[in-house]
Amino acid sequence: MKLGYYPGCSMHGTAREFDESLQAIAKPLGLELTELDDWSCCGATSAHATNRLLGVALPARNLALAEQQGFKDVFAPCAACYSRLATARHEMQEDAKLDAKVKEILKRPFSNSVGVMNIVEVLRGLIPQIKEQAVQPLSELKVACYYGCLLLRPAEITGFDDAEDPSSMEDVTRATGATPVEWRMRTECCGGSFSLSRTGSVVRLGRAVINDARAAGANAIVVACPMCHSNLDFRQQAMGQREGATEMPILYLPQLVGLALGLSPQTLGLKRHFVSTQPVLELVAAGAAKGEVK
Repeated sequence: MKLGYYPGCSMHGTAREFDESLQAIAKPLGLELTELDDWSCCGATSAHATNRLLGVALPARNLALAEQQGFKDVFAPCAACYSRLATARHEMQEDAKLDAKVKEILKRPFSNSVGVMNIVEVLRGLIPQIKEQAVQPLSELKVACYYGCLLLRPAEITGFDDAEDPSSMEDVTRATGATPVEWRMRTECCGGSFSLSRTGSVVRLGRAVINDARAAGANAIVVACPMCHSNLDFRQQAMGQREGATEMPILYLPQLVGLALGLSPQTLGLKRHFVSTQPVLELVAAGAAKGEVK
């Protein structure tokens, strides 16, 4: 499977472990990622909040690059990047005047023909390969699959899963051998980009997400968004100052897949988290001790 890879800013910075784990699982799963040449920031999240034209033109530039470089689809693992690229594609298709303005700004040939895919969508399509390549079924691990806001909404733009009752992350989780728990907060907001401007709200929302996952019996929360990971992982110390110990490992979805493939914690970037992932590794070891390794 060949895809144009749009890393965006976070995959090379604050979400480095997201990129590391994705690159680590790509080859075993037959996923060929080619980074877009000369890509630029998609504008998330400030551009579209201040200027609609800029908020569409910035991601459209990257879609135009992908088109010129011969890609049928562009893969944006970051949920915010995915949202901006997919939204730009949709808005230009629906608004002829906006389409013309953006193309005038870009000053390059652009037919808006490139599709946009997210990490959950891509891994869902690789479930047969995940099952085939898994050497360590994660039978002792119960995880809460957290979609957050941007992967599923607006439904008319995303469309790869049910916005109210999604199942794709759970399907990928089952392919690894882990058990997805049933819980209430999987599509609720973590506070998103209010992490600095309204930290108290982010702490409150994140605490609610983590407490619900724990109440459902989860050993870890699995995410597909750098902002969700940052809010739920980094802010747990602040959550704990108010309500006692709240430590819950927060994994990226490709890290979960990588564990099933038998890749090392270092390769998957599991040492980069603020909240220790050691409890997860101990559960993986417990499964191995039971002789459940393929």
